[in-house]
Amino acid sequence: MVLASADKVVLGSIAFAVFWVLAVFPSVPFLPIGRTAGSLLGAILMIVFKVITPDEAYDAIDLSILGLLFGTMVVGLYLERADMFKYLGRLLSWKCRGAKDLLCRICVVSALSSALFTNDTSCIVLTEFVLQTAKQNNVAPHPFLLALASSANIGSSATPIGNPQNLVIAIQSKISFGQFLLGLFPSMLIGVIVNMSILLCMYWRLLSGEEVEEITLEGGDLAVKTTTPPRSLELTNSNDVPSNLTEGSPASEAEKEVSNSPSLNENKGDIESGSICMSPTEDNLHAGDTTSRTLEGRNEPNESTEAVKDTRENEKEGPSNAWKRLAWKICVYLVTTGMLIALLMGLNMSWTVLTASLTLVVLDFKDAGPCLEKVSYSLLLLFCGMFITVEGFNKTGIPSTLWNITKPHAEINRASGMVVLALVILVLSNIASNVPTVLLLGGRVAAQAAAISPHEVKKAWLVLAWVSTVAGNLSLPGSAANLIVCEQARRAQSGKYTLSFWTHLKFGIPSTLIVTAIGLALIRG
Repeated sequence: MVLASADKVVLGSIAFAVFWVLAVFPSVPFLPIGRTAGSLLGAILMIVFKVITPDEAYDAIDLSILGLLFGTMVVGLYLERADMFKYLGRLLSWKCRGAKDLLCRICVVSALSSALFTNDTSCIVLTEFVLQTAKQNNVAPHPFLLALASSANIGSSATPIGNPQNLVIAIQSKISFGQFLLGLFPSMLIGVIVNMSILLCMYWRLLSGEEVEEITLEGGDLAVKTTTPPRSLELTNSNDVPSNLTEGSPASEAEKEVSNSPSLNENKGDIESGSICMSPTEDNLHAGDTTSRTLEGRNEPNESTEAVKDTRENEKEGPSNAWKRLAWKICVYLVTTGMLIALLMGLNMSWTVLTASLTLVVLDFKDAGPCLEKVSYSLLLLFCGMFITVEGFNKTGIPSTLWNITKPHAEINRASGMVVLALVILVLSNIASNVPTVLLLGGRVAAQAAAISPHEVKKAWLVLAWVSTVAGNLSLPGSAANLIVCEQARRAQSGKYTLSFWTHLKFGIPSTLIVTAIGLALIRG
């Protein structure tokens, strides 16, 4: 495609630049309107500038993606209500035998839960547990925080519902859930193991209590703490559950506040708003400022008061209601399992997830209004604006021109071409974020692969999914999951901790490059 007329190129570039600036920096002083409004503004400018017609704008919106996104949010909400994520915390703590064992468990559980429930959800519910356990056992928290965020990103690459960019790829490529899983699961599995090994190598002495740690406190001050050999992380209470994951505890209440707080209701379209029901959020639209606003102003609960309140509620509930709740939770798990089986069988992903979500609404046998109010409609609008803006930018011819320059050096059937393609995706994913990168490159990468061989097309889509997702581990702003962990840790009830940009970068660069390269070698069409 050749470049459009000069006025379309200039005006389309301006509209896309407005979208990009507000997506990366949602609180810029001259226009602090946030990502969702910025996305819609970019879309409106594309129409006002006549880069794209209104009919073309409507056609650019992919209803299949929006339906899948909406259904996944609802299913995630009901899983949270059914205590799925509390049980994941118990799994992490059960008969744990030291800091290294805990780090490995965090990597595995975070990766698997992210593949099924999205990476942001896993990070939201597990960050408090990681900090609580590290504090109780006198272990530095940042290796565990890095393990949680990086493994969540890698794990989410394995399924179409693990993150939004995979969702876009699965719909556009028409790759089934099972084919997607088979194509990327080996890379994900080895990637998690390699990532875990890098963490163990970098922090072996620290996890063994053999070195001095510098802790960044609130306000940027530094404190020196000499670590001692960590005690066994096996928990001593009757249920093998840390106090922060019991009902009525700060972590439990924090999870409820994150999904119910007024600040969330005002900002629930933002990428890292912190609500379980909002998964999958837009994984890589660099969301630092919004996380800060969303998590700010949370009232810290009194642990003893909330515990007594919860105990009284349980006593009032009675055995009859307890059995009803147990039966309802079992139904939620069965419906979710059935949904996953249907996806593996190759049924239409959007309608399968929508059917599962509405089944859960019916089984709840209550007014669905409060549940549906927690769905992130702002995120759905953000995607609508993004579809229109990217389509308008494509109409200018700029992406095609740049791709034509890169294409001869990025052929997927050559090792050097694969390296160039991976570097292009990695850089764009960290600059423009991964969902716009997928929208801009997806069709072009697939068309180039089809010109080489029809068998290379699926491989090209899977390469795009793998690299754009793992790219989020490169730097702290590279992924919303990273920022969620950072902000949750900075405001945690159980000992605040600031994960610095440089601490993450020191780990992120080698991990991203090595994991990406190994994963690429394992992807087959």
